[in-house]
Amino acid sequence: MENTSLTMENVAWLRGEHAMTIAEVSRKYGITADTLRYYERIGLIPPVPRNGRGIRDYDEKACAWVEFIKCMRGAGLQIDALTEYVSLFPQGEASAAARKQILVEQRQQLAGRIAAMQAVLDRLDYKISIYGETGFAGEAELR
Repeated sequence: MENTSLTMENVAWLRGEHAMTIAEVSRKYGITADTLRYYERIGLIPPVPRNGRGIRDYDEKACAWVEFIKCMRGAGLQIDALTEYVSLFPQGEASAAARKQILVEQRQQLAGRIAAMQAVLDRLDYKISIYGETGFAGEAELR
């Protein structure tokens, strides 16, 4: 006879509150399980809730942190700044100004990198246009 008793995990699943395993989160966000563990270990994401067997259960809140950090790291934001931001987050309103300052500083750095990349893109566009107008002869000198 099959055991049909409802566990807390089963009830959560029925309510649509399904937590994801590290493998599911890894697939969903394209981040290795080792990287997720590393992010948690260094404080880049808050501690992930665990189930009764000690296995990480990524709930909606934990997944939101993973998505946020993936986005910020993808844009090149510094790990130190992000870990500081995450460590301040539980303090709520008391750390709002400090968290905002971290974000403002990181935004300024990102804007600088974007401007530098735009200059490179403009230079590439110029170089490509030379080939379109005159072929190889147009690039007699490196500019």
